[in-house]
Amino acid sequence: MKHPDDNEFFNRLEAEMAADFTPDSGGDVVDLDKARSARSESADPTTRPDADRSADSGPGESGMESDDPTARVMVDSPTVKAAGPGYLGRLAAAKRRDVIPVWLRSMAELRTAAGWVARHYAHAAGYHALRSPVYAARLTMQAPTGLARFVGGTMRWVADREGEPVRLAAVRREDAAEYLKLSRQRDGRVRLRTLIGVLGMFVGLASALAIYVLAPDWLQALSVGAVVMALGAAGRKADDPVIHRAVEVPKASKLTSDIVLRALGALGIPAINQAQAKGRDGFEFTAPITRDGPGWRAEGNLPYGVTVTDVIERRERLASGLRRPLGCVWPEAVSDEHTGRLVLWVGDQDLRSAPKPAWPLFKSGTVDLFKAIPYGTDQRGRWVSVTLMFIAGVIGAIPRMGKTFLLRLLLLIAALDPRAELHTYDMKGTGDLDPVGEAVSHRHGVGEEDETIQYALGDFRALREELRRRTKVIRSLPRDICPESKVTSQLADKRSLGLHPIVIGVDECQVLFEHSEHGKEFEEIATDLVKRGPATGIVLLLATQRPDAKSLPTGISANAGARWCMKVMGQTENDMVLGTSSYKRGVRATMFAWGDKGLHYFVGEGSDARIVYGSFVDAPGAVAVAARARTVREKAGLLSGYALGEAPEAVTGPAYDLLADVVAVVPEKEERVWNERIAARLAELRPDVYGGWKGENVTSTLKPHGIKTRDVAGTTEDGTRTTRRGIVRADVLKAIAERNEKPGAA
Repeated sequence: MKHPDDNEFFNRLEAEMAADFTPDSGGDVVDLDKARSARSESADPTTRPDADRSADSGPGESGMESDDPTARVMVDSPTVKAAGPGYLGRLAAAKRRDVIPVWLRSMAELRTAAGWVARHYAHAAGYHALRSPVYAARLTMQAPTGLARFVGGTMRWVADREGEPVRLAAVRREDAAEYLKLSRQRDGRVRLRTLIGVLGMFVGLASALAIYVLAPDWLQALSVGAVVMALGAAGRKADDPVIHRAVEVPKASKLTSDIVLRALGALGIPAINQAQAKGRDGFEFTAPITRDGPGWRAEGNLPYGVTVTDVIERRERLASGLRRPLGCVWPEAVSDEHTGRLVLWVGDQDLRSAPKPAWPLFKSGTVDLFKAIPYGTDQRGRWVSVTLMFIAGVIGAIPRMGKTFLLRLLLLIAALDPRAELHTYDMKGTGDLDPVGEAVSHRHGVGEEDETIQYALGDFRALREELRRRTKVIRSLPRDICPESKVTSQLADKRSLGLHPIVIGVDECQVLFEHSEHGKEFEEIATDLVKRGPATGIVLLLATQRPDAKSLPTGISANAGARWCMKVMGQTENDMVLGTSSYKRGVRATMFAWGDKGLHYFVGEGSDARIVYGSFVDAPGAVAVAARARTVREKAGLLSGYALGEAPEAVTGPAYDLLADVVAVVPEKEERVWNERIAARLAELRPDVYGGWKGENVTSTLKPHGIKTRDVAGTTEDGTRTTRRGIVRADVLKAIAERNEKPGAA
């Protein structure tokens, strides 16, 4: 249905067209060149002398824009070249490719590559050496056949049998001239070849007779053997080789641009498909496709608006388009480029089945925790390192994916630094951390029994006090010794300061944080260790198979600088371990398969998320490494605590009652009081306990008891009324009453 105004509009339009184009009006002839020139000149007001540029007009404005708001404005002037960096600017921003490859500059990777080559050829040599008698016997058995082939071939060559089909063809055509010509050629060849054959026979027989008469026995045996082996090689069958391959080298097809474009076109991304439908590639290669480790590397720009995350989300389709196993295809972004720069690495073998280098520290060596230590390899077989100092780490995964093995590997690295003090807790109770705990740990607990919980609680309380002591020590050091107000390797060497590294490893940490009585206190202490511990040389490593808000409190997960995430089942768990929005950025541990044990995303070391295959160290291997670490500690006199057989220490609660002290310093007439005033009064009451406390200390220590802070109105010393954070005295009394009803509560 048409609107009435529509008819009026169309009627008016037809009337105007009829007035403009009457039958007797002649058409104008337009010079297109002049029209284009005038249109170009109109884009630049400096070329139009009649252009009225006002004082407020900018360099690219004509000052006449307001005359006709419907006029088309040229935003890209065709007469002005696009400004860009000069020659020196382009050189300064240019990326220089490495002259020496990375694997050649890394001694660890060079040793690994050299070891692979040496083992390959050593295996091949041993394989064939063991089977050489069999090879010789088979060649000897084939020697008669080889002799027959040699004699028959020689006779056919002397008789010029290869030219016989041509001569017969001349006979069939009844071409006498050509036949006579071919016959004369054949007679000449036969005479020459017969002469060569006779001479060769006499020379051969003479040489054989001379060797038989004059040569020593070893030379005779060598000559006969060589002749027999040669005849045996000539008599071999094409489908039955004498010598078999000692190593089956995987044969992966070469990655070409056509294959890459075909795979990208199969992803179903509209921008790529539209470009390819119009005859374009849909992908701009910025570098040649080259070999990169045990695979191929392709790099280029995706179409405008397409991101690398779009490709990563379709990794399974990409693998299908490349006709390669899923474990061979690894698309990734370039951190210092735009989000459309894709690096596609296609391995020769599936990552799970590809050979893994041995851990460099498995048989020998010690470490310095303040330096990067290799702990695993990426998809390309390159070592990935981790620095355990100045971090707090979180490991998350579903069960049976290698989470505990990875935690044990990190603890073994810490154990190989004789200065490090280890606190290990296996809350799963299976004893997976016993190789480390029984050999070198200062504190070690296994299981979720009450005595283990009490033991761990006492240790965590002691660690919090140690954290406070360390902050005071660091604050008291001169600036020239501790310029950055944190522990260094040199400070850790000074035993008198007590600033040696402390590494705490807890497997299945949710057992502590979800404990009905002490969970809040464990959470509070762990959060404090995660936030302030790294600068004081205290490292907390937590592993859980339930990466949710209860098992991994937000205060801990948000402040952990290192994250290891193996296979998880959903986006929430993925982001809890790897960080908020990691899933949206394409960092998805959900893509790992059930068989990808030990394969994980690693976030840390100042770089983006990387896929790493942790070095596999089984239980017997862990025992051997821990024993070596214990020997080093014994020689240095640094073995202590549980490893020396000290009995587990019982929990010794504080020699004061915090809630009672708060009630003591807050009189009944004060229903509400600021936390900063409570801190000052507590410091006056017990200076050795509360000295240096501030309002936030009161907040954090009362939180595990269920006492919340709130806005409290009060008067300052100068009489000003204001509102600050404080507590209600009645809440403290209520907490004391609830605690008294539960004698075992903290």
